[in-house]
Amino acid sequence: MAVFAPKTIFFFFLHALLLLLSTRFSQSKAALSAQYYDQTCPQAEKIILQAVYNASMHDPKVPARILRMFFHDCFIRGCDASLLLDSTAGNQAEKDGPPNISVRSFYVIDDAKAKLEAACPHTVSCADIVGIAARDVVIMSGGPFWNVLKGRKDGRVSRANETINLPAPTFNMSQLIQSFAKRGLGVKDLVALSGGHTLGFSHCSSFESRLRNFSSVHDVDPTMNKEFAQKLRTKCSKPNRDITAGELLDSTSSTFDNNYYKQLVAGKGVFGSDQALFSDYRTRWIVESFAKDQSVFFKEFAASMVNLGNVGLIEDGGEVRLNCRVVN
Repeated sequence: MAVFAPKTIFFFFLHALLLLLSTRFSQSKAALSAQYYDQTCPQAEKIILQAVYNASMHDPKVPARILRMFFHDCFIRGCDASLLLDSTAGNQAEKDGPPNISVRSFYVIDDAKAKLEAACPHTVSCADIVGIAARDVVIMSGGPFWNVLKGRKDGRVSRANETINLPAPTFNMSQLIQSFAKRGLGVKDLVALSGGHTLGFSHCSSFESRLRNFSSVHDVDPTMNKEFAQKLRTKCSKPNRDITAGELLDSTSSTFDNNYYKQLVAGKGVFGSDQALFSDYRTRWIVESFAKDQSVFFKEFAASMVNLGNVGLIEDGGEVRLNCRVVN
């Protein structure tokens, strides 16, 4: 499956985004600002966009990986690029925690950082690079634009054992709501940000518990479409000798759209936590509104990405790393 549209469409997105970057409006919250680098590194966003674009043209998995990287970074210690730090002899870092073993494409951030250090030394934080890159991959995949608020500092702490705080694909709705609330995010943020699964793929291990011996009453999760469940059972056989086996989280996984929510309405959510969004009365109405109107989803997703980007701001004690993999 081709993950992106032809190159001519890509160049259209690239051109359109560059125009948006040059005409963005003022927006600020706390210490962050959309214009944070306007004087110190005015070319920052264009440099990051080019690095992300080049990587995506060579590897169609990059957009989903960068978006996941942003989510997983922000959910541990806030958006502080702690996920980018490498483990050391005395510390196992977040990227080596079980939920993050499959997070990839750190080289894209490394490439952008190297170019930024050449253009504007010791100015643009790794945390801001990840935030901007996440916005760019969404746009390149057909999704909405938003102004990324910048000025984040990079954290100095990264611990693998803290990845236990990431929302699990087996979470029920109460667990999901609680997890997001701890980060100052509401129910609408939860449903909107889950729409990031419109880009992506999961290995069988993250959802196979829904396919066999689900409960003492049901062999298969009863919230799952029966034909879809059989399809997944075939892909994820027991014993599973194919460690690469899995399923796309959205049948149009190369395109950022609202098809993810349409699949939930049809009982075709891959994760239990995905399908719970439709099964639970507290969130079903939001899923239905996003499935019905893509523009509503785009508006709310953009707003929620800004909200997520504000989680865990480092006021004091942060730094601008010279190398995103190690503290200064």
